[in-house]
Amino acid sequence: MDEKVDYLKFYDDEQYLLGVGEAFRQSGHLEAVDFYMMLVWKANRAKNYHRKRLERLSEASFKDAVAQIASTLHSQSDPHDRLEHLMAHWGFALPTATAILTLLYPHEFTVYDILVCQELEWKYKPYLSFSPKLWSYYQAYKQRVIDVTPADLSLRDKDRFLIGRAYRKDVEQQFRE
Repeated sequence: MDEKVDYLKFYDDEQYLLGVGEAFRQSGHLEAVDFYMMLVWKANRAKNYHRKRLERLSEASFKDAVAQIASTLHSQSDPHDRLEHLMAHWGFALPTATAILTLLYPHEFTVYDILVCQELEWKYKPYLSFSPKLWSYYQAYKQRVIDVTPADLSLRDKDRFLIGRAYRKDVEQQFRE
């Protein structure tokens, strides 16, 4: 066991991953294990599907695919281009692409999530291909997240607020039945 690794940080996935995002924004480097943990955080059940798909698309290892993704994302300054790259080049659906980008750029992206859509009374369309129409749809979704949550919250905390409220409503509904 490596005693230099702080294993406690893995327990609080989101804080750990937001720290990975901060380091990435400074260095442009993203470890394969950290990217994999992002996939676990978003949808644990699909992590190996994504790993294998990225290996196939890169015609190399998962580590090489992550290096390619990191290099391109770090070199792009436009959020539109970052989302387009993950969706059009790497085949991520909108929910996973926005989850990754939210961790890497939490002031620019909000997670496109089914629970948040339910809270917003927003039609959930997870499998749309990247297009100008999708970008406009996502921008409207992001603005709706901003508009219906407390103004003093960060964009990341707005996500957490809406998901937390959805969880609470779900539990309350179970006790009404």
